Amino acid sequence: MEFQWLNTFITAADCGNFRRTAELLYISQPSVTVHIKQLEKELGTPLFNRVGKKIKLTEEGKRYLVHAKRLLEVYQRGLEDLSSFSQGYTRKLSLGISPLIADTILPYVLKSYTNQYPEVEISIKIIESVDIEQAVLREEIDLGLSCLNSSYPSLICELLYNDRVILVAPHDGRDAESAPPLDEEEVLTTNYLLTHNHPGYWDLLCRLVKSKYPSVRMMKVSQVHITKRFIVEGLGVSFLPTSTVRRELLEGRLLEINCESINLPEANTYAIMKYDHSKQKEFLKFISNYHL
Repeated sequence: MEFQWLNTFITAADCGNFRRTAELLYISQPSVTVHIKQLEKELGTPLFNRVGKKIKLTEEGKRYLVHAKRLLEVYQRGLEDLSSFSQGYTRKLSLGISPLIADTILPYVLKSYTNQYPEVEISIKIIESVDIEQAVLREEIDLGLSCLNSSYPSLICELLYNDRVILVAPHDGRDAESAPPLDEEEVLTTNYLLTHNHPGYWDLLCRLVKSKYPSVRMMKVSQVHITKRFIVEGLGVSFLPTSTVRRELLEGRLLEINCESINLPEANTYAIMKYDHSKQKEFLKFISNYHL
């Protein structure tokens, strides 16, 4: 049996047409027919019923499709593993990272890690914090970096670091040394407050702000990088983790507003894993040397 036959069979089962199968696989339609006939001969059973130009799986074909997909997956994984080994990789580490964490200093940390551990093949999935736990539980990733604490007692969760949350506004164009500081109340009551760009602290913070400034207008913006763009363009202000606005503050595009009347939260980053194995420990030990 050739794995090319399996690939042709699976593709034909998905699209229900030999002509379309040929187009997707960049082979001729007669080749598709040959592959299916050879596989049917090997298995000793018909896999498709032909109805005009359309094809439908037989009962046997539908039953075998599950096994064909597994066989092809094992074959492809073997090829990928050999390819990784030939490139010098001897270990693998799969990470699930929230968009907010991926947008800070983490790229620099990963670059440093791969330079120090060139034998480790890193794969990264960008996953929302609320979905990282499930990805760890299903073993789709070895380690998750999330903005949310884990709620599953079967998972290992470690606090990596906490980040000060600050109120930021667009730069007003005035000289920072001679101009009076911007007033917290004025900033919050004359601008939209852009909220829910972090999954961990906004619900409580919104209640605190509303209790102090009932007239404040709020607008939900789900991503930090969009929030920052909106602030720079003068569309509002927001409470953001310091690490996410460090560059904009240094470059003078954003201003930190002193906020004394509201008890500001911290933004936490957690490492979530199912197994406390050596590769997870090694990465966490490395990343703990950096303040993200």
